[in-house]
Amino acid sequence: MTPLEQVGPIADVLIDVAVELDRKLMTIREIVSLDVNSVIQMPRSAGENIDVYVGGAHVGSGEIVIIETIMGFRITDFRSEE
Repeated sequence: MTPLEQVGPIADVLIDVAVELDRKLMTIREIVSLDVNSVIQMPRSAGENIDVYVGGAHVGSGEIVIIETIMGFRITDFRSEE
């Protein structure tokens, strides 16, 4: 039985999927000083894995991919329940 057959009637239910590059705490002063083209430095470097959340739960990780002018996300790992 395929994964799609396993979920059957709920297969078309919408679920929030979020890809998180990183998080950073900022002061209100820093936030209100942001403008168009502002750059916020983040601690992660290029090439590091980024996190995937489904319904708020961390389910895996992946990497950013760019195909022509489209930016996307390639899943490289799914968390497995032990």
